[in-house]
Order: sequence, then structure tokens, then C-alpha cells
Amino acid sequence: MFTLLTRTTAAAAILASALATPAIAQDWKSDLPAFRVGLLGGENEADRLRKNECMVEQLGEKLGVPVELYPASDYAGVMQGLLAGQLDAAQLGASGYAGIYLQNPEAVEPVFVALENDGSDGYYSVMYTRADSGIESIDDMKGKTLAFADPNSTSGYLVPKAELEMQEINLEDYFASTGFGGGHEQAVVAVLNGQYDAGVTWTSGVGEESEGFSRGALRSMVDKDLLDMSDLRIIWQSNLIPNGPWVVRKDAPQEAKDIAIAWMETLNETDYQCYVDVSQGEGQGFKRVDHEFFTNVVEMRRRELEGSR
Repeated sequence: MFTLLTRTTAAAAILASALATPAIAQDWKSDLPAFRVGLLGGENEADRLRKNECMVEQLGEKLGVPVELYPASDYAGVMQGLLAGQLDAAQLGASGYAGIYLQNPEAVEPVFVALENDGSDGYYSVMYTRADSGIESIDDMKGKTLAFADPNSTSGYLVPKAELEMQEINLEDYFASTGFGGGHEQAVVAVLNGQYDAGVTWTSGVGEESEGFSRGALRSMVDKDLLDMSDLRIIWQSNLIPNGPWVVRKDAPQEAKDIAIAWMETLNETDYQCYVDVSQGEGQGFKRVDHEFFTNVVEMRRRELEGSR
């Protein structure tokens, strides 16, 4: 269950408030004393907060109210926060957005997806093993153990499960066991430590594999010196998945939403390093999207939910 935390970084929020110089008084601020942004799990909390400090400062200045960050331990925490109206914005995976939409189509609206370095608006799920495991293909995974990232992750669960089943691989029969690593980063660590034979995660698929590609969980770990890509072998890749959206709460004050959207729309031009940190990697900026961009994933998630009943 999502529980609102105390203000994440009091000093940053105070700074954002002090810097704010709105030209005119705006009634919506009495209804929205702070703009609350949910941060998905998958990376340790300190890193998530550090990477979004620029959002706290810059967006807080433009809004004239503090921006507060609420990191959740898993995807479900952010989803529940949005559904309960306790959050005003968040970046989600496509499956996370689909999960919210299927519970309440009026809860949030998708606004942007990040573009990759080559201008594409999708990414991939990949299955990886330890390079010294002797496992070189999905055929070698029969009778082995597999770590998914999170049950609400598109690349870390929904898509690999669906595509493997389309290949007539019954997960219960094919693998010795499957489980959840507790997030993308945690699942990689579990595979490296020998707790699982393989895991699945997300990557842009663009750029140098030795660097963890241009965006994704692997790149993030390489950048933090938590991973040497020579220790992993990628043995499977999904079809292209639509990038996950930044969403805003539908019933949030329109002026606040307009300010936040305008700030994000040009972020790659005004402060590229902030764009890299907020969007979790290099790319060509944000692209405007709406619900239609995610209809296939919504239907995939719907089928998954119906099949689990």
C-alpha cells in the first residue's frame, strides 16, 4: 500500500519554494500546496532522489510551489498513489499505465515518452545470464531458474511472459522456478550472485552493448560501477515495446499541469543533463503521446489479468 512519506528533501523543497516568483496569485495553489511526483522502484532510493533533484529545483521554481518526491519500493506503490490521488505525476512503464487505466480510466493521462538516441519511441526486454553460466540461448534455459523484475513491469514481466508463451513455452513446465527479484537492479544482482540463472530487464537496444546501451537498467548500473557488461550475456530479446509514459493526475489543476508539461517538453534543450537524469538515459527528448499509444499493452495487460483469475 502506498503511504505518503514525509517531505523527501526538505532543503530542496524549501529552496524550490524560496525561488518561486509567480507573477500573479493563482487560486489553484491553495488546492495544490505541493506538486507530488512518484518515483518507481528498481534503483536504490538515494540514486532516484539524486537524479531528480534538478526537477525539484527547476519545476518548483516555475510552479511556485514545492516539488516533493515520493519514492516507492515497487511499481505498485506509485500506481496506488496515483489511483488514490496522492500523487500528481510519475513516470510509469507501459504495463503500469495499463494497470491504472484498467482500474480507473479517469485517474491519469499520459503526456510524454522519452525518445531514444536514434529517435525511436520504444525499447526492448532482454533476458540475461552470467557470462560464465554456459547458457547461450533460450533453449539452454530449460530446467533453469528465471528472475522477473516486478509484477507490474512491462519489460520485467508482462512482455517476456507473453512472448515466451507465444513461443509455446509454458513457464511452469519449462523453468525449474521463476520469481521476482524486487526490481530491475536487484534482479541483476541476484543473477550475478547465483541466486537465479537468468533475469529480464529493459534496455534501449541502441548504442554500445559494452556500455549497457544508451538507456535502461543495465546502463544505469554500468554508470554507477555496479556492473561490468562482460559479466553478462544477453540470450533473448523481445519485440519493440512502447516506451513508458510520464503521466499526470487528470483532476490536478490545469495550470499546474500546463506548467509541468511545458517544462518537460523542452528539457532536453534547456538542461540536457537534467533530461538524462529524469528520463533515465540519453535520448532525443520527450514526445507527446496519448492513450492510443498504449492500446496494445492495455489489451495485453487485460488478457494477463483475465488469465490469472
